Amino acid sequence: MTDQNLTWIVFLLDRSGSMQSIKSDTEGGFAAFIAEQHTATGQCAVTLAQFDDDYEVVYSGLPVSEVPALNMAPRGTTALLDAMGRLITDTGQKLSALPEDKRPGSVVVAIMTDGMENASHEWTHSTIKSLVEQQTKDYGWQFLYMGADQDAIEVGARLGVSRDHAVTYSRGNADAVMGASSANLAAFRDARLASPTASMPGYTEEQRSSAGE
Repeated sequence: MTDQNLTWIVFLLDRSGSMQSIKSDTEGGFAAFIAEQHTATGQCAVTLAQFDDDYEVVYSGLPVSEVPALNMAPRGTTALLDAMGRLITDTGQKLSALPEDKRPGSVVVAIMTDGMENASHEWTHSTIKSLVEQQTKDYGWQFLYMGADQDAIEVGARLGVSRDHAVTYSRGNADAVMGASSANLAAFRDARLASPTASMPGYTEEQRSSAGE
């Protein structure tokens, strides 16, 4: 049986050039996100990957208490599909290699971007959607999609992310949308300890409004 007390947060962060204008807000929002998860119920490990037209794993499976400050260096274009495909498949392979009792009871993949896909070569929207839906249905993974200055609900749906778990945020409101995501994730972690089948709360209308949707 998997470890129901353990949650893996797998965070995919856009660092393409257009993120430069919200670099400080994003770094601050991420710091607050990690601080709240550190105090939430249960144990937590974090993977952070950043992407532009390149993909980089900053750390993988790090205890939340050891997560360092985020230091973004925006550059390049937006290969979102390739980054998602690599992150999801690599995470799945890493978890499958662990003994069952060491695997997390909950896996949450959070995607944050301010741009539209424009540079992927290996993955398409349809193959990513199939992959996300497979991980959601077969393994109970939860996916969050935070998209700046776009119709994130529609974009997220095209990627296989539930409409309840996709949110649009305005440029400059990165801290608000990360705060909303962190609050929902903390509530989810608490609920999973009581019921392994509990689902991630969706974004509320108040949260969406605060994010600038």
